[in-house]
Amino acid sequence: MNFKEVEQIDSKYHFQIYGRLPILLKKGKGSHVWDSDGNEYIDVLGGIAVNSLGHCHPNVVNAIKKQAEQLIHCTNIYYIEPQVKLEKLLLDNCDMDRALFVNSGTEAVESAIKLARKWAGKHGKGGGIITMEGSFHGRSIACVTATGQKKYRVGFDPLPSGFKTVPFNDLQAVEAAIDDSICAVMVEPVQGEGGIVPADKTYLKELRDLCDKHNILLIFDEIQCGMARTGHLFAYQGYNVIPDMITIAKALGGGFPIGALLAKEEIANAFDKGDHGTTFGGNPLATAAAYASVSTLIDENFAQQAQLTGTYLMNRLNEERKKTSHITEVRGKGLMVGIVLDREGKEIVPEMMKRGVLANCTAKNVIRFVPPLNISEKDLDTAVTVLVNVIEEVFSDDN
Repeated sequence: MNFKEVEQIDSKYHFQIYGRLPILLKKGKGSHVWDSDGNEYIDVLGGIAVNSLGHCHPNVVNAIKKQAEQLIHCTNIYYIEPQVKLEKLLLDNCDMDRALFVNSGTEAVESAIKLARKWAGKHGKGGGIITMEGSFHGRSIACVTATGQKKYRVGFDPLPSGFKTVPFNDLQAVEAAIDDSICAVMVEPVQGEGGIVPADKTYLKELRDLCDKHNILLIFDEIQCGMARTGHLFAYQGYNVIPDMITIAKALGGGFPIGALLAKEEIANAFDKGDHGTTFGGNPLATAAAYASVSTLIDENFAQQAQLTGTYLMNRLNEERKKTSHITEVRGKGLMVGIVLDREGKEIVPEMMKRGVLANCTAKNVIRFVPPLNISEKDLDTAVTVLVNVIEEVFSDDN
Protein backbone atom coordinates (compact mmCIF):
# COMPACT_ATOMS: atom_id res chain seq x y z
CA MET A 1 0.00 0.00 0.00
CA ASN A 2 1.20 3.51 -0.74
CA PHE A 3 0.95 6.49 1.58
CA LYS A 4 -2.25 7.88 0.06
CA GLU A 5 -4.09 4.56 0.37
CA VAL A 6 -3.06 4.16 4.01
CA GLU A 7 -4.00 7.75 4.83
CA GLN A 8 -7.48 7.38 3.30
CA ILE A 9 -8.26 4.12 5.10
CA ASP A 10 -6.96 5.45 8.41
CA SER A 11 -9.03 8.63 8.14
CA LYS A 12 -12.15 6.54 7.52
CA TYR A 13 -11.73 3.79 10.11
CA HIS A 14 -9.33 4.70 12.91
CA PHE A 15 -10.22 6.82 15.94
CA GLN A 16 -8.96 10.28 15.04
CA ILE A 17 -6.88 10.80 18.17
CA TYR A 18 -3.36 11.19 16.74
CA GLY A 19 -1.92 14.25 15.05
CA ARG A 20 -0.10 12.14 12.48
CA LEU A 21 2.69 13.50 10.32
CA PRO A 22 2.28 12.81 6.57
CA ILE A 23 4.73 9.94 6.12
CA LEU A 24 4.40 6.15 6.08
CA LEU A 25 7.42 4.46 7.65
CA LYS A 26 8.24 1.10 6.11
CA LYS A 27 11.56 -0.06 7.62
CA GLY A 28 14.25 0.89 10.10
CA LYS A 29 17.82 -0.01 10.94
CA GLY A 30 19.81 1.49 13.78
CA SER A 31 19.05 5.20 14.04
CA HIS A 32 17.67 5.44 10.50
CA VAL A 33 14.20 4.81 9.05
CA TRP A 34 12.79 4.86 5.52
CA ASP A 35 9.32 5.83 4.30
CA SER A 36 7.14 4.39 1.55
CA ASP A 37 8.72 6.72 -1.02
CA GLY A 38 12.23 5.59 -0.12
CA ASN A 39 13.13 8.77 1.79
CA GLU A 40 15.65 8.24 4.61
CA TYR A 41 15.45 9.90 8.03
CA ILE A 42 17.62 10.16 11.12
CA ASP A 43 15.39 9.22 14.04
CA VAL A 44 16.16 11.21 17.19
CA LEU A 45 12.73 10.47 18.66
CA GLY A 46 13.31 6.72 18.83
CA GLY A 47 9.64 5.81 19.13
CA ILE A 48 9.58 8.20 22.11
CA ALA A 49 12.50 6.58 23.97
CA VAL A 50 11.44 3.05 22.99
CA ASN A 51 14.04 2.13 20.37
CA SER A 52 17.07 2.52 22.63
CA LEU A 53 18.92 -0.27 20.82
CA GLY A 54 18.03 1.27 17.47
CA HIS A 55 15.48 -0.07 15.03
CA CYS A 56 15.37 -3.83 14.50
CA HIS A 57 18.39 -4.72 16.61
CA PRO A 58 19.41 -8.23 15.51
CA ASN A 59 19.43 -9.59 19.08
CA VAL A 60 15.80 -8.62 19.57
CA VAL A 61 14.75 -9.68 16.07
CA ASN A 62 16.33 -13.10 16.50
CA ALA A 63 14.81 -13.59 19.95
CA ILE A 64 11.34 -12.79 18.61
CA LYS A 65 11.77 -15.13 15.63
CA LYS A 66 13.01 -17.99 17.78
CA GLN A 67 10.32 -17.62 20.44
CA ALA A 68 7.52 -17.18 17.87
CA GLU A 69 8.39 -20.60 16.46
CA GLN A 70 8.16 -22.21 19.90
CA LEU A 71 5.40 -20.61 21.99
CA ILE A 72 3.84 -17.19 21.48
CA HIS A 73 1.41 -17.07 24.37
CA CYS A 74 0.29 -18.98 27.40
CA THR A 75 -1.52 -17.88 30.53
CA ASN A 76 0.24 -16.88 33.74
CA ILE A 77 -1.46 -19.85 35.36
CA TYR A 78 1.62 -21.73 34.13
CA TYR A 79 5.32 -21.05 34.61
CA ILE A 80 6.95 -19.18 31.71
CA GLU A 81 10.69 -19.65 31.15
CA PRO A 82 11.48 -16.36 29.33
CA GLN A 83 9.57 -14.52 32.04
CA VAL A 84 11.65 -16.14 34.77
CA LYS A 85 14.88 -15.31 32.93
CA LEU A 86 13.80 -11.68 32.52
CA GLU A 87 12.77 -11.17 36.13
CA LYS A 88 16.08 -12.57 37.37
CA LEU A 89 18.06 -10.40 34.95
CA LEU A 90 16.27 -7.23 36.01
CA LEU A 91 16.34 -7.91 39.74
CA ASP A 92 19.98 -8.98 39.71
CA ASN A 93 20.78 -5.52 38.36
CA CYS A 94 18.78 -3.32 40.72
CA ASP A 95 17.74 -2.97 44.36
CA MET A 96 14.21 -4.35 43.94
CA ASP A 97 13.11 -7.88 44.91
CA ARG A 98 9.96 -8.71 42.93
CA ALA A 99 8.80 -8.16 39.35
CA LEU A 100 5.32 -8.02 37.84
CA PHE A 101 5.03 -7.89 34.05
CA VAL A 102 2.28 -6.06 32.21
CA ASN A 103 1.71 -4.74 28.67
CA SER A 104 2.50 -1.02 28.90
CA GLY A 105 3.73 1.84 31.01
CA THR A 106 0.20 2.82 31.95
CA GLU A 107 -0.48 -0.65 33.28
CA ALA A 108 2.78 -0.56 35.25
CA VAL A 109 1.66 2.66 36.95
CA GLU A 110 -1.83 1.27 37.57
CA SER A 111 -0.19 -1.74 39.22
CA ALA A 112 1.91 0.55 41.40
CA ILE A 113 -1.17 2.52 42.47
CA LYS A 114 -3.04 -0.66 43.36
CA LEU A 115 -0.09 -2.09 45.27
CA ALA A 116 0.46 1.15 47.20
CA ARG A 117 -3.18 1.21 48.23
CA LYS A 118 -3.21 -2.46 49.19
CA TRP A 119 -0.08 -1.88 51.27
CA ALA A 120 -1.72 1.17 52.85
CA GLY A 121 -4.80 -0.81 53.83
CA LYS A 122 -2.67 -3.40 55.58
CA HIS A 123 -0.88 -0.64 57.49
CA GLY A 124 -3.93 1.36 58.51
CA LYS A 125 -3.25 4.23 56.13
CA GLY A 126 -5.30 6.12 53.59
CA GLY A 127 -4.74 5.45 49.90
CA GLY A 128 -3.81 8.95 48.76
CA ILE A 129 -0.85 9.50 46.42
CA ILE A 130 1.12 12.69 45.86
CA THR A 131 2.32 13.41 42.30
CA MET A 132 4.12 16.32 40.65
CA GLU A 133 3.12 19.16 38.39
CA GLY A 134 4.39 18.51 34.87
CA SER A 135 4.40 14.76 35.38
CA PHE A 136 3.00 12.17 32.98
CA HIS A 137 1.99 8.71 34.18
CA GLY A 138 -0.22 7.29 31.42
CA ARG A 139 -3.63 7.45 29.76
CA SER A 140 -5.95 5.32 31.87
CA ILE A 141 -8.51 7.18 33.99
CA ALA A 142 -6.45 6.74 37.16
CA CYS A 143 -3.19 7.60 35.43
CA VAL A 144 -4.47 10.82 33.85
CA THR A 145 -5.70 11.81 37.30
CA ALA A 146 -2.26 11.12 38.72
CA THR A 147 -0.63 13.03 35.86
CA GLY A 148 0.23 16.58 36.84
CA GLN A 149 -0.98 18.20 33.62
CA LYS A 150 -4.60 19.37 33.45
CA LYS A 151 -4.84 19.07 29.66
CA TYR A 152 -4.88 15.27 29.89
CA ARG A 153 -7.85 15.32 32.28
CA VAL A 154 -10.18 17.70 30.45
CA GLY A 155 -13.48 16.05 29.52
CA PHE A 156 -13.05 12.89 31.58
CA ASP A 157 -14.91 13.77 34.77
CA PRO A 158 -15.74 12.28 37.18
CA LEU A 159 -12.13 11.47 38.00
CA PRO A 160 -11.14 9.06 40.76
CA SER A 161 -10.22 10.62 44.08
CA GLY A 162 -7.09 10.17 46.16
CA PHE A 163 -4.46 12.16 44.25
CA LYS A 164 -2.72 15.40 45.22
CA THR A 165 -0.49 17.31 42.82
CA VAL A 166 2.30 19.60 44.02
CA PRO A 167 5.12 21.53 42.28
CA PHE A 168 8.08 19.46 41.05
CA ASN A 169 11.45 19.81 42.81
CA ASP A 170 9.71 21.43 45.80
CA LEU A 171 10.20 19.38 48.95
CA GLN A 172 8.27 21.77 51.17
CA ALA A 173 5.23 21.42 48.94
CA VAL A 174 5.36 17.62 49.31
CA GLU A 175 5.72 17.86 53.08
CA ALA A 176 2.79 20.26 53.31
CA ALA A 177 0.61 17.82 51.34
CA ILE A 178 1.33 14.82 53.57
CA ASP A 179 -1.42 13.91 56.02
CA ASP A 180 -3.14 10.76 57.26
CA SER A 181 -4.72 10.21 53.83
CA ILE A 182 -1.37 9.78 52.02
CA CYS A 183 0.37 6.44 51.46
CA ALA A 184 2.86 7.24 48.67
CA VAL A 185 4.71 9.81 46.60
CA MET A 186 5.17 9.11 42.87
CA VAL A 187 7.81 10.99 40.86
CA GLU A 188 9.73 10.76 37.60
CA PRO A 189 13.50 11.15 38.14
CA VAL A 190 13.44 12.98 34.81
CA GLN A 191 10.11 14.30 33.57
CA GLY A 192 9.63 13.37 29.93
CA GLU A 193 6.34 14.72 28.64
CA GLY A 194 6.76 17.60 31.06
CA GLY A 195 9.65 18.94 29.00
CA ILE A 196 12.74 16.86 29.90
CA VAL A 197 13.12 18.24 33.42
CA PRO A 198 15.52 16.35 35.71
CA ALA A 199 14.86 16.10 39.41
CA ASP A 200 17.41 17.77 41.66
CA LYS A 201 19.68 15.25 43.37
CA THR A 202 19.12 16.75 46.79
CA TYR A 203 15.37 16.80 46.16
CA LEU A 204 15.15 13.05 45.55
CA LYS A 205 17.38 12.28 48.52
CA GLU A 206 15.32 14.49 50.81
CA LEU A 207 12.15 13.03 49.34
CA ARG A 208 13.40 9.57 50.35
CA ASP A 209 14.08 10.83 53.87
CA LEU A 210 10.67 12.48 54.04
CA CYS A 211 8.89 9.29 52.98
CA ASP A 212 10.83 7.32 55.59
CA LYS A 213 9.93 9.87 58.25
CA HIS A 214 6.21 9.53 57.54
CA ASN A 215 6.32 5.78 56.72
CA ILE A 216 4.96 6.25 53.21
CA LEU A 217 6.15 4.75 49.93
CA LEU A 218 8.36 6.32 47.28
CA ILE A 219 7.53 5.29 43.70
CA PHE A 220 9.83 6.15 40.80
CA ASP A 221 8.19 6.25 37.36
CA GLU A 222 11.10 5.35 35.07
CA ILE A 223 8.99 4.47 32.05
CA GLN A 224 10.70 7.04 29.82
CA CYS A 225 13.93 7.71 31.71
CA GLY A 226 14.82 4.12 32.64
CA MET A 227 16.61 1.31 30.79
CA ALA A 228 20.00 3.05 30.35
CA ARG A 229 18.51 6.25 28.95
CA THR A 230 20.01 8.57 31.59
CA GLY A 231 23.39 6.86 31.82
CA HIS A 232 22.53 4.05 34.25
CA LEU A 233 20.42 0.97 33.66
CA PHE A 234 17.89 2.44 36.08
CA ALA A 235 17.60 6.19 36.53
CA TYR A 236 17.54 5.94 40.34
CA GLN A 237 21.09 4.57 40.25
CA GLY A 238 22.34 7.94 39.02
CA TYR A 239 20.78 9.63 42.04
CA ASN A 240 21.87 7.12 44.70
CA VAL A 241 18.32 7.06 46.03
CA ILE A 242 16.50 3.73 46.32
CA PRO A 243 12.70 3.89 45.92
CA ASP A 244 10.19 1.29 47.12
CA MET A 245 8.78 0.68 43.63
CA ILE A 246 9.88 1.34 40.05
CA THR A 247 7.74 1.33 36.94
CA ILE A 248 9.41 0.60 33.59
CA ALA A 249 8.25 0.07 29.99
CA LYS A 250 9.16 1.77 26.67
CA ALA A 251 12.75 0.56 26.00
CA LEU A 252 12.24 -2.58 28.09
CA GLY A 253 11.10 -4.66 25.11
CA GLY A 254 13.40 -3.25 22.43
CA GLY A 255 10.26 -2.14 20.56
CA PHE A 256 7.98 -4.97 21.67
CA PRO A 257 5.15 -3.88 24.02
CA ILE A 258 5.90 -4.77 27.64
CA GLY A 259 5.96 -2.99 30.99
CA ALA A 260 6.86 -3.97 34.52
CA LEU A 261 6.44 -3.03 38.14
CA LEU A 262 9.46 -3.74 40.35
CA ALA A 263 9.10 -3.56 44.12
CA LYS A 264 10.81 -4.25 47.40
CA GLU A 265 9.88 -7.55 49.04
CA GLU A 266 7.99 -6.08 51.98
CA ILE A 267 5.89 -3.95 49.62
CA ALA A 268 5.23 -6.68 47.06
CA ASN A 269 3.95 -8.94 49.84
CA ALA A 270 0.91 -6.69 50.21
CA PHE A 271 -0.56 -8.34 47.11
CA ASP A 272 -2.29 -11.65 47.83
CA LYS A 273 -3.03 -14.22 45.15
CA GLY A 274 -5.85 -12.94 42.95
CA ASP A 275 -5.35 -9.28 43.88
CA HIS A 276 -3.96 -8.41 40.48
CA GLY A 277 -3.27 -10.06 37.14
CA THR A 278 -3.15 -9.77 33.38
CA THR A 279 -3.88 -12.04 30.44
CA PHE A 280 -1.04 -10.98 28.18
CA GLY A 281 1.45 -9.47 30.64
CA GLY A 282 4.77 -11.30 30.69
CA ASN A 283 3.83 -13.79 27.98
CA PRO A 284 6.61 -15.82 26.32
CA LEU A 285 7.03 -13.62 23.24
CA ALA A 286 7.10 -10.32 25.13
CA THR A 287 9.53 -11.51 27.79
CA ALA A 288 11.82 -13.17 25.24
CA ALA A 289 12.07 -9.87 23.38
CA ALA A 290 12.64 -7.96 26.62
CA TYR A 291 15.28 -10.41 27.83
CA ALA A 292 17.20 -9.90 24.59
CA SER A 293 16.81 -6.14 24.88
CA VAL A 294 17.91 -5.82 28.51
CA SER A 295 20.77 -8.30 28.03
CA THR A 296 22.07 -6.23 25.15
CA LEU A 297 21.76 -2.99 27.11
CA ILE A 298 23.87 -4.53 29.87
CA ASP A 299 26.37 -6.59 27.85
CA GLU A 300 27.18 -3.82 25.39
CA ASN A 301 27.24 -1.12 28.08
CA PHE A 302 24.60 1.09 26.51
CA ALA A 303 24.38 3.10 29.73
CA GLN A 304 27.92 4.33 29.27
CA GLN A 305 27.17 5.08 25.62
CA ALA A 306 24.23 7.19 26.77
CA GLN A 307 26.50 9.15 29.11
CA LEU A 308 29.19 9.78 26.52
CA THR A 309 26.90 10.48 23.58
CA GLY A 310 24.58 12.55 25.75
CA THR A 311 27.49 14.74 26.83
CA TYR A 312 28.52 15.16 23.21
CA LEU A 313 24.99 16.15 22.20
CA MET A 314 24.58 18.62 25.07
CA ASN A 315 27.91 20.25 24.22
CA ARG A 316 26.96 20.57 20.54
CA LEU A 317 23.62 22.08 21.40
CA ASN A 318 25.13 24.54 23.85
CA GLU A 319 27.58 25.64 21.16
CA GLU A 320 24.67 26.32 18.82
CA ARG A 321 22.74 28.01 21.58
CA LYS A 322 25.36 30.79 21.60
CA LYS A 323 24.49 31.53 17.97
CA THR A 324 20.72 31.93 18.36
CA SER A 325 18.45 33.72 20.76
CA HIS A 326 15.67 31.23 20.13
CA ILE A 327 17.20 28.43 22.24
CA THR A 328 16.90 29.52 25.88
CA GLU A 329 18.06 26.32 27.61
CA VAL A 330 19.45 22.86 26.92
CA ARG A 331 18.64 20.37 29.67
CA GLY A 332 18.46 16.68 30.34
CA LYS A 333 20.36 13.69 31.63
CA GLY A 334 22.26 11.12 29.61
CA LEU A 335 20.73 10.84 26.15
CA MET A 336 17.41 12.34 27.21
CA VAL A 337 17.71 15.94 26.07
CA GLY A 338 15.31 18.86 25.80
CA ILE A 339 15.97 21.99 23.74
CA VAL A 340 13.88 24.80 25.23
CA LEU A 341 12.68 27.40 22.73
CA ASP A 342 11.59 30.98 23.33
CA ARG A 343 8.16 30.26 21.82
CA GLU A 344 5.95 27.32 20.83
CA GLY A 345 7.77 24.80 18.65
CA LYS A 346 4.94 22.90 16.95
CA GLU A 347 6.01 24.16 13.50
CA ILE A 348 9.60 22.98 13.98
CA VAL A 349 8.90 19.23 13.88
CA PRO A 350 7.29 18.93 10.40
CA GLU A 351 9.99 21.16 8.92
CA MET A 352 12.71 18.98 10.44
CA MET A 353 10.96 15.96 8.97
CA LYS A 354 11.08 17.52 5.51
CA ARG A 355 14.83 17.79 5.95
CA GLY A 356 15.25 14.19 7.04
CA VAL A 357 15.20 14.30 10.85
CA LEU A 358 12.42 12.91 13.07
CA ALA A 359 11.98 14.61 16.45
CA ASN A 360 9.02 15.97 18.39
CA CYS A 361 7.92 18.86 20.53
CA THR A 362 6.65 18.39 24.07
CA ALA A 363 5.45 20.84 26.74
CA LYS A 364 4.68 23.26 23.88
CA ASN A 365 8.20 24.67 23.49
CA VAL A 366 10.68 21.83 24.13
CA ILE A 367 12.16 19.88 21.22
CA ARG A 368 12.82 16.37 22.54
CA PHE A 369 15.81 14.26 21.50
CA VAL A 370 15.59 10.66 22.80
CA PRO A 371 17.38 8.78 20.00
CA PRO A 372 18.79 5.26 19.97
CA LEU A 373 21.57 5.10 22.53
CA ASN A 374 24.04 3.89 19.88
CA ILE A 375 23.38 6.78 17.48
CA SER A 376 26.55 8.11 15.85
CA GLU A 377 28.01 11.55 16.50
CA LYS A 378 27.75 12.18 12.77
CA ASP A 379 23.98 11.62 12.85
CA LEU A 380 23.64 13.87 15.89
CA ASP A 381 25.67 16.58 14.15
CA THR A 382 23.28 16.41 11.22
CA ALA A 383 20.22 16.48 13.49
CA VAL A 384 21.53 19.50 15.42
CA THR A 385 22.35 21.38 12.22
CA VAL A 386 18.89 20.68 10.82
CA LEU A 387 17.24 21.74 14.09
CA VAL A 388 19.08 25.06 14.26
CA ASN A 389 18.53 25.86 10.59
CA VAL A 390 14.82 25.12 10.88
CA ILE A 391 14.49 27.22 14.04
CA GLU A 392 16.09 30.19 12.34
CA GLU A 393 13.96 29.81 9.21
CA VAL A 394 10.62 29.22 10.95
CA PHE A 395 11.04 31.82 13.67
CA SER A 396 12.40 34.46 11.30
CA ASP A 397 9.06 34.24 9.51
CA ASP A 398 7.30 35.08 12.79
CA ASN A 399 9.03 38.46 13.04
